[in-house]
Amino acid sequence: MSVTNNSEHPLRSRPFIALLTYRLTVILCYQITSVVVGWQVYQITGSELALGLIGLAEVIPYFSTALFAGYAVDHLSRKFLGTLACGLLIVMSTTLWWVSSDVGMLWTRAFGALPIYLAIGLSGFARAFLSPVYNTLLVRLVERKDYARATGVGTSIFQFAQIAGPAIGGGLLALGDLTWAYGVTFICAFIAMFALQWIPKHATNPVKSQTQHSLASVFSGISEGLKFVFSHSILLAALALDMFAVLFGGAMALLPAFVKTVLHSGPETLGLLRAAPACGAILMGIYLTRHPINRHAGRILLSVVVGFGLAMIVFALSQSLWLSLTALFVSGLFDSVSVVLRSTILQLTTPDEMRGRVSAINGIFIGSSNELGAFESGVTAQLMGLVPSVVFGGLMTLVVVAVVGYSVPKLRRLHIGDLV
Repeated sequence: MSVTNNSEHPLRSRPFIALLTYRLTVILCYQITSVVVGWQVYQITGSELALGLIGLAEVIPYFSTALFAGYAVDHLSRKFLGTLACGLLIVMSTTLWWVSSDVGMLWTRAFGALPIYLAIGLSGFARAFLSPVYNTLLVRLVERKDYARATGVGTSIFQFAQIAGPAIGGGLLALGDLTWAYGVTFICAFIAMFALQWIPKHATNPVKSQTQHSLASVFSGISEGLKFVFSHSILLAALALDMFAVLFGGAMALLPAFVKTVLHSGPETLGLLRAAPACGAILMGIYLTRHPINRHAGRILLSVVVGFGLAMIVFALSQSLWLSLTALFVSGLFDSVSVVLRSTILQLTTPDEMRGRVSAINGIFIGSSNELGAFESGVTAQLMGLVPSVVFGGLMTLVVVAVVGYSVPKLRRLHIGDLV
């Protein structure tokens, strides 16, 4: 049930704007940190494997927390949980700032990138809560008839942060002082925490139930969410398709190595490369708000993942900055279609009382695949070499599409109207 004031348009209300501010600033915090940490770790180690370990350092705490976070979001105050997550981001930023200072650099000289990995682990715990909190609050702050528009606005904010974050991170790196960059991420996390306080308490509290919360009920609730996802063949196929495509096809974690060894450029180029996919994604997102996909959604989903894999292969083989930017831009176009279709399938198939848990499971499939993909990229780059590892990942993406398309004929025949 919506809790917005009927006299005020829900997409212009103070609570909804506060929620968008929260979404914008936590993504900026994460994106800036991702760019700066990657550059810093590669400077310290000179190792592609070390870049992959950044993802592993985040995904381990994320995996261990996500399902419990989804249950908590369905049963506890979303404002409290979101505030807690922002607090973890503040601690992470403070730690990274200290490690990058003159005194803290003594630790990196002694322990290498280990202190950075430990700080990044905090963001894994935080991310387990961030998306479920946002998704459940969005449903409470707008009427059902406005939900599609609200989701579109939220997606645009997300894509804008995906563009701005890497650009800001690259610009701050060009200034040469890492402490400034981590100071900005601290401010972003603090603003996100403050924004949550503007959301009314009754909008952040879950629907009361008679369930007595015990360890058994927690595991039972988690099991219920897992059973729902794994029993829904179309939803499961869409999630698996995106997960394995990102796991094998993503090359973002290796961008610092491409910038230095292939393109022979500096941190400002890293910011451009990180922003290129988001530029493509936001343009496609704008197009899809005017031309939503309904017919042949399944075939289109499979096709755009093929396009994503091919774009990654072109990027890997490119030795030109403009061709590399174009390939990443095109990958963002395709990825945006995939994200919108997967999100639409998720929204139309999930009961309201299970949104926190299903959102958490979705995060495990999709969000953690970025970090596992970073680790996979680092390992394969270490074994095969930088360029061959990304070509291999793109080819594996094509294999994944073939397997999923053949195994789940319902997905191939899917029209969005079938789910309404």
